[in-house]
Amino acid sequence: MPQTCYRHPNRETGVSCSSCGRPICPECMTPTPVGMRCPECMRQRTRVMRGPAGRPSFGNAPATYVLIAVNVLAFLAEAATGSGGLAEATGSVIRRFALLGNGVSEGEYYRLLTGGFLHAGLLHIAFNMFALFIVGRVIEPGIGTPRFLALYFASLLAGAFGALALTHPYEPTVGASGAIFGLFGAAAVIARGRGMNELASQIGFLIVINLVFTFSVPHISIGGHLGGLVGGVICALAIVAGDRGMLGRRRVAAELAVMALVAVVSVAGAIAVA
Repeated sequence: MPQTCYRHPNRETGVSCSSCGRPICPECMTPTPVGMRCPECMRQRTRVMRGPAGRPSFGNAPATYVLIAVNVLAFLAEAATGSGGLAEATGSVIRRFALLGNGVSEGEYYRLLTGGFLHAGLLHIAFNMFALFIVGRVIEPGIGTPRFLALYFASLLAGAFGALALTHPYEPTVGASGAIFGLFGAAAVIARGRGMNELASQIGFLIVINLVFTFSVPHISIGGHLGGLVGGVICALAIVAGDRGMLGRRRVAAELAVMALVAVVSVAGAIAVA
């Protein structure tokens, strides 16, 4: 049974206040670093629920923390196999699971997914996981974990498509950047669509800075970043359409269907250009 906003009973929602737990619709949401809060909690300045030692609660963004953990474990596996980084590609994990056009063309389609969980060094994974930690704790509570995961993987696959389209088939690509660019793009679109213009502008500024970095620093996957960004924006447009009642009563199912379509088209495109 879908829940409805406690202030607008005719509006279905999958988001709850991070402080009191009451369901709230987009009009009643106020973003905070640890999730959305309802108008009453914002006015009362009640304390946001936190875990031990003041850390944000795992329950606010469980998928974000799980994705970070999976990426870290994959990086440890790289280190255990003696990977010297992407330039040398000496580790067996990198050789076997990095995104590689030649491998995809030979039927190793799993590389489209696994390449997004590998990284080319400590600085690479540190930067990506910090970005995921920041944007994930903002967007996951705002759209719910199922849609957040669908958005993440659709963006990851769109990034893989973009990377293969602009990378030599024998040049490996690794990193979660495509998925993270998708999350940032989606966050900006959703914030704008929900009337949070200041937040949308701040996120947009971060995207521009990172795009400048993408085009100015060598050995960065331009296609991966652009592909992930485009995929995330398309998914976010579906969420905004749902917010505005354009997708009917089964809006969440329709939004997930759009994200699944982005993923399928990305996989088909990646296979075609590999």
